[in-house]
Amino acid sequence: MTSLISSLSWIPRGAAAQHPTKYRVDEDELARVQGLARGQLDAAKLELEMAQALEAEADRDGDEGEGWEECAAAKGGAAPGGSGATGAADGEGDEEDDMAKYNLDAYDDEVSGSTAMGAFSNIKGLTYYGNNDEDPYITLESDEQLEREELEIQPTDNLIVAAKTEDDVSQLEVYVYDEREENLYVHHDLLLPAMPLCLEWLDFCPGRTDGDASDKGNFIAVGTMDPEIEIWSLDVVDGLYPDAILGPAPKDPNAPAPAPPVPDVVATLGGDGSKKKKKKKAKKPKVVANAEYHVDAILSLSWNRAHRNLLASSSADKTIKLWDLARPTSSPALRSFDSLHGDKVQSVQWNPKEPTVLLSGAWDGTVRVFDSRAPDSGVGTKVDSDVECLRWDPWEPASFLVSMENGTVQAFDSRMLEVAQDAASVKRGKSLWTLAAHDSSVSSLDINPLVKGCIVTGGTDNMVKVWNVQEQDGGKRHISLVTARDLGVGKVFSASFCPDDPTTLAVAGSKANLQIWDTATNPGIRTVFGDRLRALGKDLNKSGAGIVGVADDDEGDQDSDDE
Repeated sequence: MTSLISSLSWIPRGAAAQHPTKYRVDEDELARVQGLARGQLDAAKLELEMAQALEAEADRDGDEGEGWEECAAAKGGAAPGGSGATGAADGEGDEEDDMAKYNLDAYDDEVSGSTAMGAFSNIKGLTYYGNNDEDPYITLESDEQLEREELEIQPTDNLIVAAKTEDDVSQLEVYVYDEREENLYVHHDLLLPAMPLCLEWLDFCPGRTDGDASDKGNFIAVGTMDPEIEIWSLDVVDGLYPDAILGPAPKDPNAPAPAPPVPDVVATLGGDGSKKKKKKKAKKPKVVANAEYHVDAILSLSWNRAHRNLLASSSADKTIKLWDLARPTSSPALRSFDSLHGDKVQSVQWNPKEPTVLLSGAWDGTVRVFDSRAPDSGVGTKVDSDVECLRWDPWEPASFLVSMENGTVQAFDSRMLEVAQDAASVKRGKSLWTLAAHDSSVSSLDINPLVKGCIVTGGTDNMVKVWNVQEQDGGKRHISLVTARDLGVGKVFSASFCPDDPTTLAVAGSKANLQIWDTATNPGIRTVFGDRLRALGKDLNKSGAGIVGVADDDEGDQDSDDE
């Protein structure tokens, strides 16, 4: 797959700045980039110099075309009415007639008094304004004003960040979604150095230890195929370098280069029986996991909303790292959990009600629940397949859901699981319920934070399904399918509920397009969840398909032709 959206993240309403700022290259920014990337300083400087050159070129293009009349006059060009010596000769008689007609010979002797004469007789007076903004006759908006209006984000808008890879180019696309107008468009994008795998929104300003801890921003943490975690500000447009990087310390350019490896030499026999020497390719040294940073792809990120400076990450290097965002950038991890799983750790999640408790799942079919202060006393369970997604149940703080590669979803109560000190000691626990959700891997899972019992699953079978989990007498749960739909995004890699609206879903997948689905337009949703939605004040009178995507200009032109 060369085009896909691997992950989505909703940004709550009101979290984004109403007027995002443009990325500026100055001495302070150069110094910041130098501190972030000593090893890649030359490449960073080249990017910044290119940005400066583009800005200067844009300014020059804006000045072109001004004063062309003056230039033409300076070069001896004639007025549009005629040119050349012949035109001048022909116009001598006309000039004399004009002098006589308008009495221009006595023009200086005329007294106008308080009334304007001649060509300006219909204007009471002329006023000079030092600033065009003060002149009532100039109504054209400046380029800066137009750009400011185009980038404006209303408090009622939601942002959606998509981790997109298309034709080997990886980037973050930041969308604006206006629910009232059912409008979705790309606000800006940010280029990434590697394929993104996971996203996590946070409002803590990374590395700013001198500021007030209560200060809030609008940032997105990105995990990629590289072992570094990049944190970008979403309130800065056209950024070239992240605000912080969590990972290996930058290389010191003054450090001596390591000696090249000595290649192995083996003897081979030539056609004449003589021995020829053949060089083997030097093998890359295997990087061993350590306690300071990840050495393989970042698979999952989770921000602690209670302790806002803490970020948890899981990796293909089989470890989970805990990061303190208040530390200076490129600082080592605060803690590392190395023996909890025996394979790639696919997902990690903080408990929203118990802010020191972490939930993790891996490709070895194990799920762990542990306190970050005492991981050896945690509990765990084995499941039937590789773990794909994990979610804590916001309505039952001790319960969580697991989606798996075999197409099933299971729910567990962490209080019913046995203690497991390491991956080898994990035993199978009893699940609360098991659901055969899809015919293939359940690659996406989310629980509605506003409507109890409403969950969504997305699979590699291209289907998005909404389920109702209802508790019956005796504590048993009844799970029923409410609606299922193929939204045309290909294999579903991300399906997530909007944090501000109970029926809005964002869905994306292997076709690299984003779809917004208002499930309130579905009769099944209105029937099953109607009472719960009306209690939240949701309008259930909407009709239509309920699908909103990014408009394609070419498609729009084609539709017009067809009509």
